[in-house]
Amino acid sequence: MSVVLDLQSVTVRRGPKTILDEVTWRVEDGQRWVLLGANGAGKTTLLQVAAGRMHPSSGSAGVLGERLGAVDVFELRPRVGVASAALADAISPAETVRDVVLTAAYGMTGRWRERYEEVDHERAQALLDVFGVGALADRRFGTLSEGERKRTQIARALMADPELLLLDEPAAGLDLGGREELVGALTELAHDHRSPVLVLVTHHVEEIPPGFTHALLLRDGKVQAAGPLGEVLTAESLSVTFGTALEVEHRDGRWSARAQVR
Repeated sequence: MSVVLDLQSVTVRRGPKTILDEVTWRVEDGQRWVLLGANGAGKTTLLQVAAGRMHPSSGSAGVLGERLGAVDVFELRPRVGVASAALADAISPAETVRDVVLTAAYGMTGRWRERYEEVDHERAQALLDVFGVGALADRRFGTLSEGERKRTQIARALMADPELLLLDEPAAGLDLGGREELVGALTELAHDHRSPVLVLVTHHVEEIPPGFTHALLLRDGKVQAAGPLGEVLTAESLSVTFGTALEVEHRDGRWSARAQVR
């Protein structure tokens, strides 16, 4: 499959408010995208459409070759891995770290009566190891630091071997050390050809891991710019997106932005 997301003139309205306005966006296999925009720009809503968890008010949304509104979303959703604050809030603090990851195989957020094979346990542990939290497998989720929780959530999102991985502000709330650890883990993921298509939502260009290839900028629910990172992340386009004059720098594979000095 070459086209993973194919959104055409997607609009989402809630009452009189338009959250997404005629968004057209095409994501292809092998790409790694970052979504940037100010608070309220519509980033999380766009991610919900991409995850098959929200239908557009108008327009068409193709996800993994299926069209929302013409597919059983309960069959589609397991093919999309999601890590978000909303999902984290649904996880019991008493759940073990291993079970937080393991239960994603059934699309659940806690152990119940389901049974898992040894291969499931091995995969959960391997994913925790990849993200540097393997030694915490027997800890309770509620005892983890914010950075450890974020990495556990990404391991969980990969448990079902998704074709598309959506990460909604995974670095939010992290200190500098935690952010850099997470960026390092996502850099490895981005460079691994076996990884699914990645979409990362953030407010900050500093959180874009090396290996990401494309960017979409949202302002007030509309696409400001979309395309290869080097073409989109310019001082002009970011200044318009965030409503302030910015200077942008790309150095050693990392991006940074700051207000222009007058």
